[in-house]
Amino acid sequence: MTTVAAHTTGSRALAHPERAEIRLEAVLHALSDPMRLAVVREMAASQGPDSPGLSCSHFDLPVTKSTSTHHFRVLRESGVIEQVYRGTAKLNGLRRGDLDALFPGLLDSVLDAATRQADRLSEH
Repeated sequence: MTTVAAHTTGSRALAHPERAEIRLEAVLHALSDPMRLAVVREMAASQGPDSPGLSCSHFDLPVTKSTSTHHFRVLRESGVIEQVYRGTAKLNGLRRGDLDALFPGLLDSVLDAATRQADRLSEH
């Protein structure tokens, strides 16, 4: 059975994979969805080293709340993001350090390719 790290604030805990449990295929699956990739792109663009993360409500996704929740769960369970509760808000942060340690250059390459694709598609 897989162990998970429980990140807590107050009484609510969310399960996250430990760094050693993050699998490449799970990360690639999480990043393969356009909505999830958009979320990760926005996090990467706005998250500084001292940033506490972005709340789920920060993201204006053109999907239902339940679908949005699903996308964030896939990102968390794959190890791409970390989610913590701060009061009633769920804050989301990119696990860049873990991803860069496990798969050097992968996240930057995917984000760069996504930006180039967005630029190319906006030209048409």
